[in-house]
Amino acid sequence: MAEFVSPIAFDFAQRLPSPPTAGLIVRITGYRETATGRFAHRQTAPLIVPLIVSFGTPFLIALGREPGAADRQLSFAAGLHAGPVYIESDGRAACVQVDFTPLGAYSFFGGTVADLVGRMVEIDDVLGHEGRRLRERLGAVTCWQRRFDLIEAFVLRRARHTPSPEVAFAYRRLARSAGAVSITTLADEIGWSRKHLASRFRSELGLAPKSLARVMRFHRASRLAQSDATRGWAGIAAESGYADQAHLAREFVEFAGEPPTAWARRQALTDRRLVHADDGLLDR
Repeated sequence: MAEFVSPIAFDFAQRLPSPPTAGLIVRITGYRETATGRFAHRQTAPLIVPLIVSFGTPFLIALGREPGAADRQLSFAAGLHAGPVYIESDGRAACVQVDFTPLGAYSFFGGTVADLVGRMVEIDDVLGHEGRRLRERLGAVTCWQRRFDLIEAFVLRRARHTPSPEVAFAYRRLARSAGAVSITTLADEIGWSRKHLASRFRSELGLAPKSLARVMRFHRASRLAQSDATRGWAGIAAESGYADQAHLAREFVEFAGEPPTAWARRQALTDRRLVHADDGLLDR
């Protein structure tokens, strides 16, 4: 088992969404490691759909398990995944990452977004020649802000798919409640059956509404833990809508890969720039 040691030195730049990209993306991040070594990081189940354009050595990335030599990832897109993500690097990784909201991912990728769930797909395979051209253009400049300008313009040109109003409404209702609203209530408000709602969610967002609701609730619990360590896990469980502390603990193992106390210890040792507290929950 790899020891989880976060990168110790790296360049980092970030841009939050501009008015035209609000609701499409959560953030654009530039990242370049500047100290060699063997680094391992574990991310919790995401509520974003990332597009990563790499300029350095490949990351080793695997979903729900530690990566091996065959899990080399350069430039790729990844869908939603209801479990932890394991990442290793050698200190020479560099990339730009666009974090799409789930609804924004559908706008950008269209129906392909469902094929990305629980997978990482090379940029050439998901975006074709446009993906290759984007990688070349970003690699030709070194200024993070110029790269952000280029990729933001690229996102806006391609974001031409429109999620169905019913799915968009249901997703936003779930997000505002942090997964607390019942799926039956959502279906009744839209006028669909639960089965039809689940099917349309999977086709447009990749996961069924119940799965998304569980991840949203987990993220609410993790935000509460990060904002007030004195609250206690029993209090966090109650405020997040879990039946009890044991229920919360089981969800942390599933979505973070470890119990709450171990997760909290690791968070305290991780550079805050590598920790995303919202991860797309509030989809404007």
